[in-house]
Amino acid sequence: MENLIFQVEPEDKGIRIDKYLALKNAELSRSYLQKLLKEGKVKAQGESVKPNYKVQSGDVLSLEIPDAQEVDILPENIPLDILYEDEDLLVVNKPKDMVVHPASGHYSGTLVNAVLYHCRGNLSSINGVLRPGIVHRIDKDTTGALVVCKSDVIHRAMAEQLKEHSITRRYRALVQGNLKEDQGTVKAPIGRHPTDRKRMAVNDKNGKEAITHYRVLERFGCCTYIECQLETGRTHQIRVHMASIGHPLLGDTVYGSQKNPYQLQGQALHAMTLGFIHPRTGKYMEFTAPIPQYFVNFLEKLRK
Repeated sequence: MENLIFQVEPEDKGIRIDKYLALKNAELSRSYLQKLLKEGKVKAQGESVKPNYKVQSGDVLSLEIPDAQEVDILPENIPLDILYEDEDLLVVNKPKDMVVHPASGHYSGTLVNAVLYHCRGNLSSINGVLRPGIVHRIDKDTTGALVVCKSDVIHRAMAEQLKEHSITRRYRALVQGNLKEDQGTVKAPIGRHPTDRKRMAVNDKNGKEAITHYRVLERFGCCTYIECQLETGRTHQIRVHMASIGHPLLGDTVYGSQKNPYQLQGQALHAMTLGFIHPRTGKYMEFTAPIPQYFVNFLEKLRK
């Protein structure tokens, strides 16, 4: 069980308690927080409060988060496109339409199910039963390179590299419209969308630092083919950042147009290059995931 304490600042006075806690805890949905409120797990000054309670300046709030109930995640014999493997880690090329780790509604067919089978259970345990071996993730519709750790020692070392922004992560993407500059940087904090909990947004108040560098590879007038390099790794970072400057990713119906005239199945985004220092050998290694066929075909169509 985890117990979190918050002191309400004057500028937050009058916000409904579920909304306040959701803004302070990007990982928790408002519906889940409302459930905790109904169960008496949220208190102000030591007294349980109702879901419609509005926080007051100086309130001391406590939030009790019960331990997650473990779910049996089963190994599944799903073919993996392995770019590299040794006794410590493996680098896989994740296909489109594959969820990285199990979650509500997706307890099978995930990358975790596949690596549990492939590694015979020899995976790091730091992120718990739902995310064994997973240090970072990419979206269901994003393809490309992902590292999986086989032990806690290797996992910690890789997580430290992620924290220090020393891992090389270059993506290929197609964005709407014609970018004015040949290259640029988007530096804008990213956090939960203030009203839509399923989306992220540029959020100056509650966001975390996020930096994306981009450069133009090809221009097609209607859209632009770019390479993005991540300096930080926030959820949906490239998708949010490119949409924030008026150039959402093609096929991204969450942050771009709902119409999707090109009939793409999700955003045109590929994690092409992944580079890091191997925790055991101390040597820098870099891997390239080939651009998926749907992406290649679409580029050829645009060139014609």
